Amino acid sequence: MKSSAINGTPATPAALLRTLERVFGYHAFRPFQEEIVSNLINGGDAFVLMPTGGGKSLCYQIPALHRPGVAIVVSPLISLMKDQVDALQENGVAAAAYNSSLGERESRQLLARLHAGELDLLYVAPERLMTDSFLERLRDIPLALFAIDEAHCVSQWGHDFRPEYVALGRLRSLFPETPLIALTATADRQTRDDIIARLGLRQARIFITGFDRPNIRYTVVEKHKPFQQLTGFLAARPGDAGIVYALSRKRVEEVAEKLKQAGVVAAAYHAGLSDKERSRVQEAFLRDDLRVVVATVAFGMGIDKPNVRFVVHYDLPKNIESYYQETGRAGRDGLPSAALLLFGYGDIAISRALIESGNNPEQVRIELHKLNAMIGIAEAGSCRREALLGYFGERLEEACGNCDLCLDPPETVDATEDARKLLSCVYRVGQRFGAGHVIDVIRGSKNERIRQLGHDSLSTYGIGAHLASEAWGSIIRQLIHRGYLEQDLANYSVLKLTESARPLLRGEERLVLAKPRVKVAPAKKEPRRKGAAASLQYDEELFQSLRTLRKRLADEQQLPPYVIFSDATLAEMAAYKPLDSEALLRINGVGSQKLGRYGAVFLEAIRTAG
Repeated sequence: MKSSAINGTPATPAALLRTLERVFGYHAFRPFQEEIVSNLINGGDAFVLMPTGGGKSLCYQIPALHRPGVAIVVSPLISLMKDQVDALQENGVAAAAYNSSLGERESRQLLARLHAGELDLLYVAPERLMTDSFLERLRDIPLALFAIDEAHCVSQWGHDFRPEYVALGRLRSLFPETPLIALTATADRQTRDDIIARLGLRQARIFITGFDRPNIRYTVVEKHKPFQQLTGFLAARPGDAGIVYALSRKRVEEVAEKLKQAGVVAAAYHAGLSDKERSRVQEAFLRDDLRVVVATVAFGMGIDKPNVRFVVHYDLPKNIESYYQETGRAGRDGLPSAALLLFGYGDIAISRALIESGNNPEQVRIELHKLNAMIGIAEAGSCRREALLGYFGERLEEACGNCDLCLDPPETVDATEDARKLLSCVYRVGQRFGAGHVIDVIRGSKNERIRQLGHDSLSTYGIGAHLASEAWGSIIRQLIHRGYLEQDLANYSVLKLTESARPLLRGEERLVLAKPRVKVAPAKKEPRRKGAAASLQYDEELFQSLRTLRKRLADEQQLPPYVIFSDATLAEMAAYKPLDSEALLRINGVGSQKLGRYGAVFLEAIRTAG
């Protein structure tokens, strides 16, 4: 039988909350979670866009416990499957992974459990799931649902397209009665539409919970003696664990070696290393035996470690999706975390050259557009979070107060007239051209294409000759970030006016923008350091004592420490100091299974600390 006694119980709001509390140890659903869970339990399909750390996994794990049959979860990496399965098993859920890490005997045993109806969730890679033999096997098994994790891998517009994911589009027609949920943390509008089309989710309910990660402080500084900048950043965060991303394997190895020479417990990770070495590094990082991993983008998607306190981009990422996803690996537990980008103009030239060397003109065009958008984030003159979220079509009501530009505001200027000129020029060229052409027109360029199109006779031709091309580029990026303009990626990145542009064009509002600056100056203020839980007053000595206890228990069981309890859970323990089982159960992250397994030893540690 399956491990869960929940299966088959009515999915009332009270029943769902009991499952959330007893199995997972949380006392309230996050925004949209309960609605998504209920929709899936009732047999509906869903597309879910939710930020990293927002609780995507619970959206299909709870329905898997309430619906009859086994939930099939598609996951791209063995390491990610292992983390999820370890965490579920610690909570008393019958979960397993079916992948190439299993031997022949283990595979047979797992398949026997699958056919016997003993599993709540089975994690499987897409290429294994979509084999004829495995699909035929599933026809004889009651299925609770299909969950497609990291669904952006389905889309050609996504930053991490994987051909093996494309075949998943057959699931909807092969199993029409089984609910299907696709989940991702990173997808712009084109990517979202493509995922929905490819997976046959036209009738699915769409849940977009927002992209904001308010606990992450975004900082961009001009790259100058980058290794010294990195070590200075690390020195301000003693004991914190994090990831440093670099674009080349050579850079990764150089930085990792220099960090080790500087006394930092660090290691390199990239696709050129042996499987054994990559596994060793990842395992050491997950178990808190390694402080810093210096990596290419080969490292990260399989990292479910919630207490990554910082992510540093030593080089400029190629697109905003990668930047957002990689920085999102910091602070998955919701506690204060930092994202630092070292921005060098030499990096732009290198990235652009690599992209332009591609053989597919359409893919080159898409990637260049995405690179330019990433440069726009680095060059932003107003709230950096506003620019980041604006790329995904989300607007902040006010500046975030937790990025370098909010903490150290740039010089501003009334740009109303220049903005109106620019918006008018976009309109006059028919909203059919990209930024480069609009800038050429507004500055009065005498190139042949402008003459052929007759754009030298427009009323906006040459009205912006007083500003350099770089300045107009900065204004365009800020207008996009503020929601006055949008770029249509699917239509050659042409600029189009939004509804928000109308009041500005009519002279009904003023617009203040950051003074265009080609280079980003370092922030003058050092970010104020916050404790492990910014909004929680807790006993720091007890918190560290509980972390030591957790590490010992984890090492004994050969588990990552966070699988036992997260830092956020330990911070709550150190704040409220529960002295009995009932009080300990009120701590977020403590469910009935973990109470039985670890409750006594943690309560004793709290009592001993007084």
